[in-house]
Amino acid sequence: MSSEILPVILAGGSGTRLWPWSRELYPKQFLRLVGEETMLQLALGRLRGLPATRPVIVCNNDHRFVVAEQCRQVGVSCRAIILEPVPRNTAPALALAALRALADGDAASDPVLLALPADSHIEPAEAFHAAVRSGLPAACEGAIVVFGTAPTAPTPGFGYIQAGAPCGRNVAEVMAFVEKPSAELAEAFLANGKHLWNSGMFLVRARTYLDELRAQRPLIFAACQEAMTAQREDMNFIRPSDAFARSPAESIDYAVMEHTRRAVVVSADMRFADLGSWQAVADAQRADADGNTTSGDVIAVATRDSHLAASDRLIAAVGLRDAVVVETADAVLVAAKSQVQGVKQIAERLRALGRDEHRVHTTSYRPWGRAETFKRGDGFLVKRLTVTPGESLSLQLHRHRAEHWVVVRGEAEVRRGDQVFRLRANESTFIPAGERHRLANPGSSPLEVIEVQVGGHLSEDDIERLADRYGRES
Repeated sequence: MSSEILPVILAGGSGTRLWPWSRELYPKQFLRLVGEETMLQLALGRLRGLPATRPVIVCNNDHRFVVAEQCRQVGVSCRAIILEPVPRNTAPALALAALRALADGDAASDPVLLALPADSHIEPAEAFHAAVRSGLPAACEGAIVVFGTAPTAPTPGFGYIQAGAPCGRNVAEVMAFVEKPSAELAEAFLANGKHLWNSGMFLVRARTYLDELRAQRPLIFAACQEAMTAQREDMNFIRPSDAFARSPAESIDYAVMEHTRRAVVVSADMRFADLGSWQAVADAQRADADGNTTSGDVIAVATRDSHLAASDRLIAAVGLRDAVVVETADAVLVAAKSQVQGVKQIAERLRALGRDEHRVHTTSYRPWGRAETFKRGDGFLVKRLTVTPGESLSLQLHRHRAEHWVVVRGEAEVRRGDQVFRLRANESTFIPAGERHRLANPGSSPLEVIEVQVGGHLSEDDIERLADRYGRES
């Protein structure tokens, strides 16, 4: 029986508590929150040094090209990228990966899955590796291993694990799981030394996990099994069928860990943080002499113990105390540090008002590159398109708008109706409403084009794709 480790990166979260940096179409796992790499890229890099195969990533369908591009940037070739038809939390997501792993192997193959959230901050990597190696023998023998860390504060927003009798080096039985205890209980847990923070990371054989899921949550198992039986491959992606939508939405903790008798916990000597709020992001960064954590273009005067994060413009702060200021091109968040858990309500309010700021940034990432919105007005929209070398937009048409293209940098290949021609810097063309067209980059450097849309309906739903190399035909 195989003892290889198959990493499974669970990258399906929405991250609304980190608005305005985190949006539905570009959530926190794809952001650079604590360094030069994104949270997903840091999770992938953390696998180096482990006896592990190529990873599986489970993510939202809308994020598939972002995931593929971020993997490409760090030179990671995935075993599979599985696309959830709808979000259903971590228990069904891990089931998809387990079913795929068993289908990929021979009859005797039963890999040990290392399930990791894409948005956790963990350091040092060596301590993480040591914890995985400590838990591997137990996982190989049929246990479900969860990793815990010693609490450093009485935090009621975390999940806790009560450790029992030792059953191996740094491994103990699990007596109980306690999710988000009261402040009084969290104080008691810190004092008694018997409780660990639940990291949300697991080590378990694929068959063991599926057997426990079938026993504890048969509806989840059945929906995932049917979805993977009818899966289809789309380019480099795995698409489970819509049967997945029938699965209840539950975490691994609720669906399996709180009921199984196979749970053991590894006490990991590492720093772990779920970057689920701006306070948590601030805590993961190094503060200056005034207790401030900053990123981007920031000037702070007479300001203390605040988190100031600029994305596109200068933040100038005077006289702030215990505040959070986060800036993007289209929104600014100003909050008291003690109230940052309420940021999620802002995103919910934006959704209820029918606005877009909870969902998309002014810059959106596409399989061919990115599109940045500069200006929107009555009857017009101005964007900058950056097309990756060798890539192209779909062959498409618009019923309600015309477009003007001006090449800023690089060389464009344009198809307009039956014509195909090249444009270089400072050259332009016009695409009438209803005309078939395509923009491509035949060169070896990025192509930048200013696009001016003009018409009465300037929305993404006015795109009729006739042919698309990325499988997005209308």
